[in-house]
Amino acid sequence: MAHTGQCLCGAIKYEFPNDPAVAGVCHCKNCQRQAGSAFSTLAGVPRAEFQMTGEPKLYQDSDTDSGSTVERYFCGDCGSPIFSAISSQPDVIYLKTGTMDDTSGFSPAFHVWTRTKQDWVELSEGVPQMAKQS
Repeated sequence: MAHTGQCLCGAIKYEFPNDPAVAGVCHCKNCQRQAGSAFSTLAGVPRAEFQMTGEPKLYQDSDTDSGSTVERYFCGDCGSPIFSAISSQPDVIYLKTGTMDDTSGFSPAFHVWTRTKQDWVELSEGVPQMAKQS
């Protein structure tokens, strides 16, 4: 079943044919700032399978705890974050799952950067938690 999604205003739309390879939650301060929320929910999708219409803007986020630059793609019209990419994994994009049309299948397999999670956020037992990126 194909997965579809879009930004808030609909200027950027996407689809990909297979289920995400991985799903997780990032609690780093930069994801919190980009999302304007407590964390960012992510789905790893092979870049070759990701088809997008519209042209996102790019912010090169180089002030990260990991020291790696994160490419953050977003809609230049409504500001919706669409996906992130990191140079160490060039064949994968990390889709912001809130932009997906159907999120019913999202179940995080991990939580990362939990050392900077907001204090009120409670994490489910049994889901691996990493204080920082491994």
